[in-house]
Amino acid sequence: MNAKTDYKKSFIKSLPKNIFSGFVVSLIALPLGLGLALASEAPPISGIIAAVVGGIVVALLGGSNVTITGPGNGLVIVLLGAITSLGGGDLYQGYLITLAAIVCSGILMILLGFLKMGRLADFFPASAIEGMLAAIGLGILAKQFHIMIGHNNEHGSIISLLVQIPSGITELFQIADIEELVAAGIGVTALFIMVFYSKIRNKYFQLIPAPMWILILSVGLSYIFVWLNLPYPLQTQFLVSIPKGVLSNLAFPDFSKILETNFIITVFAITLIASIESLLSIKAVDKLDPENRRSNVNKDLKALGFATGLSGLLGGLNVVTVIARSSVNVNNGATNRSANFFHAVFLIAFVLVFQGQLRKIPLAALAAILVYTGYKLATPKTIGKIARIGKEQILIFLATLLTTLFTNLITGISIGILTTFVIHVLLNRSISLFISHLAKPNILMFQEKDGGNYYISVKYFCSFLNFYKLKNKLDVIPENEHVVLDFSLCNFVDHTVMEGVENYTENFNNKNGSIEVIGLDKHEADSKHPFAIRKILPLSKIRPVEKYFTKRQTLLKAMAKEFKWSYTPNKNKKTKFLKDFIFFRTRQIPYVYNTLCGGEKRLSLFDVEFTEGAFIAREVVKATVLHINLERPIPVFTLDKEGLLHFIYNLAGFREIHIENHPDFNKRFFLSGEHPQKIQQLFTDELILFLESNPYYHVESNGSSLFILKKERLLSVQEIKAMIYFGKQLTRLLV
Repeated sequence: MNAKTDYKKSFIKSLPKNIFSGFVVSLIALPLGLGLALASEAPPISGIIAAVVGGIVVALLGGSNVTITGPGNGLVIVLLGAITSLGGGDLYQGYLITLAAIVCSGILMILLGFLKMGRLADFFPASAIEGMLAAIGLGILAKQFHIMIGHNNEHGSIISLLVQIPSGITELFQIADIEELVAAGIGVTALFIMVFYSKIRNKYFQLIPAPMWILILSVGLSYIFVWLNLPYPLQTQFLVSIPKGVLSNLAFPDFSKILETNFIITVFAITLIASIESLLSIKAVDKLDPENRRSNVNKDLKALGFATGLSGLLGGLNVVTVIARSSVNVNNGATNRSANFFHAVFLIAFVLVFQGQLRKIPLAALAAILVYTGYKLATPKTIGKIARIGKEQILIFLATLLTTLFTNLITGISIGILTTFVIHVLLNRSISLFISHLAKPNILMFQEKDGGNYYISVKYFCSFLNFYKLKNKLDVIPENEHVVLDFSLCNFVDHTVMEGVENYTENFNNKNGSIEVIGLDKHEADSKHPFAIRKILPLSKIRPVEKYFTKRQTLLKAMAKEFKWSYTPNKNKKTKFLKDFIFFRTRQIPYVYNTLCGGEKRLSLFDVEFTEGAFIAREVVKATVLHINLERPIPVFTLDKEGLLHFIYNLAGFREIHIENHPDFNKRFFLSGEHPQKIQQLFTDELILFLESNPYYHVESNGSSLFILKKERLLSVQEIKAMIYFGKQLTRLLV
């Protein structure tokens, strides 16, 4: 009851902020809604209907917190193709049939939500999604550029429209039609406003978003002509068309082609793009949420599906979660879904009260907003960003982009997935790595008792094909916890996983948790980019591992500098000194790497890979070890958890040694060695108190040096610092 009361008080207190944020978002949503509908060859009001229905329905039923919903950029190409093809040349009939496809898509999205398919976006390679978004951007730009310069009758494929852009610009200087020149002037001016808006630092000017400035100025221009008693130079074909009775002129879907192949393909294409766009936007907005909340994506998917179906029934476009408007919402102080609701309410008010003014908006002005939007999706910087990750990512990006431009989105993303898989097979020279291990459980997760860290080990491979398995594990861990993510048993990690893990790392850091990735120091990368593909190298081909440092290696190097130690990342085959310890007598050690040396070379910490057993029972173990050369000899002994390595040390002739007056120590630890009396003298009260108050470590003395091991796995940098501190303090007490 108190929780409900607190929520009500908090809701009422934050109401003014959410109302204001909803108003600001509506100023952007109005021109974008009109523009996206026009870009799809749908009536302008259909974009507003989608924004209104989406705002109200998702605000009431959704699972996200500060997202805004409405028509999205990603569906323009799909809807444009559907409207122009399904009607057999009749655009309005095509629009009605497309509304039916939108309704069916909504039903399918609801089903996906109930099937908990909110992870759908995780199955697509990151570079393929970038290619798809770039193709969508070029598609929007290709059509809208001609409208922006006053050419409303240009038709054709995306490629042909792009090719016609230079001739369209040339024709501007040759035409005598005053209407086209005025439309072009308005369009180019609007584009300049979009480009240079962010460079104007006046705080009052920035209160109104750039798209709304375009509407205010373009509508204001019509009133200047009225004031001057001059005819407005733009006829209705250059202006936005909105029916006089909006509520009485709603369009309704035509289900006559529901069983035809083209209709079914359209439904799946709409559902696919809408789901991907929404899920990616929800994930991005969760990062912006000042309260660091995590959305219920499956609940949101159901709400978006219901809103899409209702929007289609009323004559509106698809409803998706939109990143740009959601970002504005967060930046203006929104705290909950009510801002989405109020943005819809303000849109209703605009349409009902300002219908006359909306009809004075030039199509060229809206086209300029969309040209800028399309350019941002397909900016040349995207290619440079992807090229820095790896050459193979450019191939995936271009394969998806070009296939989408020449065919359709479904084919484009399919080719992107296929190209990614083929490249992964070629890089690993093995298809069996993926086929034979895809269905196998490859994730081990548990919470370690002593340190409390969550430990996750990934085996075989981790790529876009099975990333959802890792995400399922990460999602159940509270974000204020510390996670060690170990890829040392993983042969291959792809770009999608590396980028996805970094996103999780940011989320955990924002909530005072952490994720530290280990086990990639022996993996080869084609670039220095942190998201580059990582592929493990055979022992015979190990090159100096400092070629491309992992994040862990960079941190180790920084730590060495902080401690004034030396750091050597590449391998060292001089491992005979470890054979002096019983722990390593039956284990094969080919080399050590990532070596830190300090304390006048008395202390050395390194990663080591060793094997246990043989044939079928052979197992490879990777661990981080601390070795300390002592200033004076001490008795030979081993110290470990009670019951952990009894068998090994019994075979060596060691017997358990008890320390008088320390029953708790005797119960918790297994202490053994060759000379019990000397060992008992060595283990003073101060030393025992130190050991009891620290986490468990395996400690072994060979008489002249110490070997310290925390876990039979690689350690995170945070754990390494703790081990070094433990080793220094232990040495001080022993010597």
